[in-house]
Amino acid sequence: MTMSEPRVLVLPGYMNSGPGHWQTRWEAAHTGFERLQMPDWMHPDCDAWCAVLEAALEQEAGADGNAGSVLLAAHSLGCLTVAHWAAHHASAATRAKVAGALLVALPDPRGPEFPRDARGFDPVPQAALPFASIVVARTDDLYGGVAFSQQCAQAWGSRWMDVGARGHINAESGLADWPQGFDWLMSMKPAAAA
Repeated sequence: MTMSEPRVLVLPGYMNSGPGHWQTRWEAAHTGFERLQMPDWMHPDCDAWCAVLEAALEQEAGADGNAGSVLLAAHSLGCLTVAHWAAHHASAATRAKVAGALLVALPDPRGPEFPRDARGFDPVPQAALPFASIVVARTDDLYGGVAFSQQCAQAWGSRWMDVGARGHINAESGLADWPQGFDWLMSMKPAAAA
């Protein structure tokens, strides 16, 4: 990792992100990116996923002691994990480690396509996130509508970006390395990594 590359924790959603997913491609291209390994990708439990994020950030806090040194790149259930973690699981020390979060393709826990094996993600926290954030939405995602993502972005104090008809903004969306999303993530990088 170079001084210009920030530390990025990658949070995939339900069933993890496969080889063609922008998250996987970013990890392969950038040494500072690390995927969080959740205990059960097929039966997500919100508390368990939040515990993994908290533990990862505790380790980061011990690494250099700098506040605001980590970015989060979350997709789908990973986004809800970030919101629940910030509202209910984060310590002041770990919360302070996060410079910003890219929250892509929010799924609606009350929607008809939400994974029935996922537990504890509803209700979605409505508290403002204590770090910069960008919510990226799409007009044709079966897992969560535009109105839901806009409402979450407003509650969380996030910028809201619409990428049009891109489905669930995953490997099937044809984004490849998704430079636009990467630029949005890097727009929140810590000053020390600039």
